[in-house]
Parts: sequence; structure tokens; C-alpha cells
Amino acid sequence: MSLLAQLNLSARPSAPSGKATLRPPLFEQFRTFIYDKTGIYFQDNKKYLLESRVSRRLSATGKNDFQTYFRYLKNGGFQDEMPELVNAVTINETFFFRTPGQFEIIEKNILPEIITQKPKSSATVRIWSAASSTGDEPYTLALMVEDRLQKRYPHITFEIFGTDINTKVIETARTGVYGPRSVRNIPPSMLGRYFTRDRSEYTLKPEIRSRVTYKNLNLTDRAGMLKMRNFDVVICANVLIYFDNKSKQQVVSSLYKSIGRGGHLLVGFSETLYGVTQAFQPVRFDKTIAYKKG
Repeated sequence: MSLLAQLNLSARPSAPSGKATLRPPLFEQFRTFIYDKTGIYFQDNKKYLLESRVSRRLSATGKNDFQTYFRYLKNGGFQDEMPELVNAVTINETFFFRTPGQFEIIEKNILPEIITQKPKSSATVRIWSAASSTGDEPYTLALMVEDRLQKRYPHITFEIFGTDINTKVIETARTGVYGPRSVRNIPPSMLGRYFTRDRSEYTLKPEIRSRVTYKNLNLTDRAGMLKMRNFDVVICANVLIYFDNKSKQQVVSSLYKSIGRGGHLLVGFSETLYGVTQAFQPVRFDKTIAYKKG
């Protein structure tokens, strides 16, 4: 799941004639405001992206310019408008089985190791997809559990959680309806067993949707993060790259506290915890690196 994935776009689109523009001093105010509330930091070369995303909220709230909209945020409109602003500035790019190497390691290495340490009669394995976007990642885990792991470990109760700062993608995840692009990596046999198809829409069957619990969560919200506890596996992929080092350290520290002893954290292939924390023990596999809590 990738929060703000399109921030890496390099080409700046031309601004439509007659539209409000975000001047540098106000850009700095918006950037600081969003950073303080979410931990997301827009670099100078992403000004155009912030401008285009925020401009949508000008139209929605009936404001004519960025200054008026910012004043509205600061003077009473924050509580109702902030979730909508966050939804506007976060872009979610994900699909099922997006990182097959990681899912393979989770299924064949990490979970078997964790399960051997659980009670033989009955036990619970807790998995958390942090920044779960439209649900493709946690539902991929649910498909793995339903199709293979539950049969292999019938005494285990698997609990899967998905969280995201964007309220709209959480709503989409709960419906479990996806287009062809999202499901393109799912094996045909699995797609046929666990989805119903209506033209170009694929809907997950209830037994898969019921395996995942979703909630809205800001990873930089310390109070909210304190409620996430005792996880065996946490996936926080393609998220840390959009935080500055201070926010990274805060989020990773919270994730560390959320993971039980012997649990694992997995981040994106382009991400590393080097220079962020030394609390985890890196564990190298053929296709990925996981970070283990000793």
C-alpha cells in the first residue's frame, strides 16, 4: 500500500488559466500545517502537487482563493474540513499481491516461526497493515490465510487489521469491490474462488472481508497508536518515505511498541530503518529484509 505514491511525479502540469495559485509564503503555511497534523512533508518541488490537491477543497467549500481557505481551516473549519483535506492530499496506489516476495516470506518463514512459539492447543496471530489504502494489502493477507494458512494451522486464530489516515479509502476497503487493475496479480483459481464478478467489478466474498478489521488512524497520532498492541507482523510499506526523519523516528518508535516480542516489521523495498532506529534486528531473506523485535 503506498501513501502519496504519486508525489514522485516529476513533470509539473500547467495551471489552468484563471485558477487560484498557491504563492510561496502560503505554500509554506500549508506545508507546515499539514506536516504538524499528519507528519506528511511536501518538498519544495512538490508545491504544484499540493496546489492541485488543495484546490479541490476550494471548490468544495466555496472558497475563492487559498488564503481564504487557509483562514477557514485556522478559524473554526478545522474539525470538519481536516479529514477532507487529508483525503485530498493523499494518493493511494496499491493492488493485490503487490510485493510477492514479502508475502512469500511472511507465509513461509515469518509466520511459521511465530506460530511455533504459540501455545499448541489454541493461539492468536495478529497482523497489521499500517497505511492499508483501499484494502488490497490486508485482503491479500486474508486470501493467504483462507486459502492456505488456516488449513495448515487449524488451531490458530488469525486477526488482520488495516488502518489508514484517509477515510475514503477505508470506506472503499470495507466494500471489497475492485477493478481489473487491482486484481491483476491474483492467481485465476483464487480469483474465481473468492470473488464474484459483475462485468468489470470484482467483489470479495464475505468470508474474506470478515477476516479484516478496518479503522481510520494517523500513524503520527501517539494516542491512537497506543491502542495498537501485541502484533506479530506489521507491514508499513511505502509510507516512511513521505516523512522527514523526526516523523519517521516517532512512527517507528510507535510501531516498535505495537509489536510483541519476536514480532516482525516489514517496510517498502525502497525504505530502510538505517539512521532511524537500532531497536530492531534486521533479518535478511532472499527477497526482502524484515525487522525483528528481540
